[in-house]
Amino acid sequence: MRPVGSKYLLEEPLGRGATGTVWRARQRETAGAEAAVPGQPGETVAIKVLKEELAGDADVVMRFLRERSVLLRLTHPNIVRVRDLVVEGELLALVMDLVEGPDLHRHLRENGPFTPVAAALLTAQIADALGASHADGVVHRDLKPANVLLKQQGGEMHPMLTDFGIARLADSPGLTRTHEFVGTPAYIAPESAEGRPQTSAVDIYGAGILLYELVTGRPPFSGASALEVLHQHLSAEPRRPSTVPDPLWTVIERCLRKNPDERPSAENLARGLRVVAEGIGVHANSAQISAAENVGALLAPDPAPAQVPGEPSAPGASDPTQVLPQSPNGAYDPNAATSVLPQTGPSGAADPTAVMPPVPPGQPAGGPEDPHPWQNQLRAARDRNEQTQVQYLDPGQDPLRRRPQRQVSRPPQQPPQHRPQQQPQPGPGYGYPQQPQPQPQQYAPPPERRRRQAPQPPQRYAPPPEPQRPAREPRQPRQRSANPMRIPGLGCLKGCLFTLLILFVASWLIWELSPLQDWIGTGKGYWDQLSDWFGSVTGWIEDLGGPSDPAN
Repeated sequence: MRPVGSKYLLEEPLGRGATGTVWRARQRETAGAEAAVPGQPGETVAIKVLKEELAGDADVVMRFLRERSVLLRLTHPNIVRVRDLVVEGELLALVMDLVEGPDLHRHLRENGPFTPVAAALLTAQIADALGASHADGVVHRDLKPANVLLKQQGGEMHPMLTDFGIARLADSPGLTRTHEFVGTPAYIAPESAEGRPQTSAVDIYGAGILLYELVTGRPPFSGASALEVLHQHLSAEPRRPSTVPDPLWTVIERCLRKNPDERPSAENLARGLRVVAEGIGVHANSAQISAAENVGALLAPDPAPAQVPGEPSAPGASDPTQVLPQSPNGAYDPNAATSVLPQTGPSGAADPTAVMPPVPPGQPAGGPEDPHPWQNQLRAARDRNEQTQVQYLDPGQDPLRRRPQRQVSRPPQQPPQHRPQQQPQPGPGYGYPQQPQPQPQQYAPPPERRRRQAPQPPQRYAPPPEPQRPAREPRQPRQRSANPMRIPGLGCLKGCLFTLLILFVASWLIWELSPLQDWIGTGKGYWDQLSDWFGSVTGWIEDLGGPSDPAN
């Protein structure tokens, strides 16, 4: 578990993106007044930790602080709420509500396209979230299925739009170039690809591509490279699938207009999608069908689209080059006083040539060597979050704790015993070199005891023995078999050979000790020989009984 600031603990990663990693986290204590949601200890949240190149860019950090209030106050039922922002050393993190559910991209990959009615209703809720953000002057600029989380509520999917402001933070001069853009190639608007001024119409273009992908399962433009996809966004028209009803295609076609001034506003888009969903349903009546067919009249463009901060058309952006006023006689005077160009933007807007933002009214500007007030605010924001401290964590509170492994007990090792050494007395013959290893310090006896000791002749001391290492336990000698070569079935072969040997010996004994040779020599049969044996035995028994008495 990794601490973030003094209030949060990271538990496990949930996903990684182009701008950072999203973690499942736990709140350690209640957040302060600077957080939008204080929360409670033990509450589970989601934290997006931005990448190091973003956190190490000073311009990104300044934008992070300036847009803090905008992100914290952006609330809507279809927007993932930002609870707190953490600035700690080189770490930037957004603390958000945890949404248990897959994102829309994963749902499409696993379950396939939506029906036209479901796609229209789902996109209408996303358009509601865009309308709320555009009203606060926040443009998403990276609308795609991966940034839409599906929250289960009463058996229905509730889309939640996330990653607001991430595209704005990533659009830093130190991170992007003139030939690069912020966003995903498959969902980028034509004006963003060309580097033209961007407004809230870029989110409407992304909503049209998202709606097209919901009913078809794929984006309208694809190619082998990002450059090919961008070229199609600039010049190609999307192909209409045969399964898309006419009213729904009217909405998609209006959202994908190349000219941003012809695209509808987010509020009109949400209203038109709900009318289309009612008119293309199986239970639609004639009035609903007629309203769906005339949906084009509801898709009116936004008369005052929200501007993307930092664009040339936004207040306080770069102004065209101005000509310095010359001297009255028309000649250039190198010794004249330095002329100051007037600011062309509205009063109170940021100066585009200044590195730091302007000093808020009512605060002392300070001297040229004093730190800028924004630097003081940045330092205060970093100091407000306590630095990460290594401390003991209760194993019962660690969800990643594993059961302890059983370890084999080892016999206690006895420390090596050193003999006490006496301090050598100076005398002749004591020229031993000094040992490189440290010697234990010897202390002289007290004066009284030194008087009682008799003078001893000088002795030669051997160098101190090296510390002995504990002896290892002797290993048991390996028992080697008499037959080092192991042949499969050798035991069975030995048994067969032994059986054949017994049969051979038994056959030889029968041939030598039995009358088998006589049988073969006389040519008698088995039964004839038995008859002869029986007769011989009978006669032998009669002979044992003696001759019979003739008188009797």
